Amino acid sequence: MPKTVRIYISPKIRTIVEVLMSSIANMMQKFAEHNNLLNFKGTMETIISGVYFHRATKSSPRQPLIYNSGIIIVGQGHKIIHFPEHQIKYGAGDYLVLGVPVPLECEAFTDNDLPVMGIVIDINPVMLHKLVNQIGTNKPFTSGQMSGVQSAKIDGAMEQVTHRLLSVLNNPIEADVFGEDIVKELVYRVLCGPQGHTLIGLAIHDGHYARIARTLSTMHSSYANQITVEGLAEDVNMSVSSFHRAFRQVTFESPLQYLKKVRLAKAKELITSSGSKANEAALKVGYTSPSQFSREFKRHFNKTPSEMLIQLHN
Repeated sequence: MPKTVRIYISPKIRTIVEVLMSSIANMMQKFAEHNNLLNFKGTMETIISGVYFHRATKSSPRQPLIYNSGIIIVGQGHKIIHFPEHQIKYGAGDYLVLGVPVPLECEAFTDNDLPVMGIVIDINPVMLHKLVNQIGTNKPFTSGQMSGVQSAKIDGAMEQVTHRLLSVLNNPIEADVFGEDIVKELVYRVLCGPQGHTLIGLAIHDGHYARIARTLSTMHSSYANQITVEGLAEDVNMSVSSFHRAFRQVTFESPLQYLKKVRLAKAKELITSSGSKANEAALKVGYTSPSQFSREFKRHFNKTPSEMLIQLHN
């Protein structure tokens, strides 16, 4: 059975966290009201570049997704991320740190019939490297497991900077003047927090974590090409065995399994958003056998491409 990552929180701390959750949720609700988003479902970019608002009015069943690298702050509702051997549950009062894009299965839940709400912050690589260099000369970083996805509780400093971010999102002038600095402080708070190592490893160029991150970038840009594990390992100057081991530590998947999930996700996007036929989509994402593509698509999404289109249009 997969193990679930859980953290014990004392009743006193739980009360503080509940206040923070309510406060952040209220500010997200005000943002939705101010921007006429009370009927909005999905994810949209805000007036600050690289900052997105997410809202869902209903719970959603477990489904395959690809989470891009970034920071997710939850104001309301909760989600469970399923990996092959463990789960991560995060919700109101938590934030999620993703150092690399990761294919995973996720289910989302509304709480008390209130919508799921959160904000997503992209991480600028130049900003990240500068912050890591600045911080690294003054304090030691926390160490931790080399993996691409980790969750943590929102502390007081993180809550305050989240408040400021949500506040300026309703004011275009303040967003323009302060937005970039607030995002920079938010990334700084994450770097100094319990899961900071999830991002810090990206700035250490010779480390295995950064090498796997470069590999993932290659896989996401060249997924339609013929890709071999030997070629990927050679590109980052690692032996095949070391590469396999490091890749699984970061993504919880083997390289070929990861590549398959990327291709299937891209094919789904082509079919549902661009109107491509299933056979066309298969060829565009790197499959040479339409029948193999159909089998793997059905196994991965639990629907055939045609069934997915019917559901989409109903």
